[in-house]
Amino acid sequence: MINNPKILVVDDELPVCKSMASALENQGYFVDTALSGEEALKKDEEIKPDIIIVDLMMPGISGMDLLKTVREKRPEIIIIMVTGYPSIKSAVQAIKLGAFDYIPKPFTPNELRSLVSRALERECLSADVTSTAEKDIEISIPQGYYCIPENSWAKVEQNGNVRVGIHHILINTVKEIISIDGSKENETRYQGECCLWITDSRNQIHRIWSPVSGKIIAMNQEIKRDYSKLFTDPYKEGWMLLIAPLHLEDDLKNLVVIKSS
Repeated sequence: MINNPKILVVDDELPVCKSMASALENQGYFVDTALSGEEALKKDEEIKPDIIIVDLMMPGISGMDLLKTVREKRPEIIIIMVTGYPSIKSAVQAIKLGAFDYIPKPFTPNELRSLVSRALERECLSADVTSTAEKDIEISIPQGYYCIPENSWAKVEQNGNVRVGIHHILINTVKEIISIDGSKENETRYQGECCLWITDSRNQIHRIWSPVSGKIIAMNQEIKRDYSKLFTDPYKEGWMLLIAPLHLEDDLKNLVVIKSS
């Protein structure tokens, strides 16, 4: 875990900047703000933040541009994208370029704090090769699965339906699971929308993004009764939702496909 993490919040709307900074300062983090990508690049040189939380859509240097520029110089930095436009195309593109995750507006202070906490926990997993991180070696996504990196996965069944689950790395960053809630049968979820949310023992909320659009056919009720399969068998018995897709071919183009190594 990063000791005394420094966070830079970047948004071209001052009230939004102040609101996010206040939510994080209450947790004891050092927080600075910037109202543009240009100012953020200067602040990055000055304070070397551990985490940058940046709005995807800004005039001038956009959040995506900032992501590319900063990670070229400091690939270890954690970057979280904020968007009022929850497009899976831009979100997955950002994650492919090294963003940790994204959070769509509107969001609560607790949701923001939860995402920052999970990002720091992910860093702990990467650094701790003797304990929890060993799970990343033992478990991997099977060939032919599609995913939103480190968030959710999709497996196309022979009948055309899609089985959806939670990425094992995300599960390993969550403390004891108290509940999993979200989509109900016959509801429709669109790609990139929240389809599930996990509440953990610290009352933190972790959002799971739907990898495909479609109608929910079923939820794995066994998982609702026993969360252990999420940790031990996340890509088979640990599936969460079964979805009848709306436009599968287009959706799959936006995801990362796991190929044989």
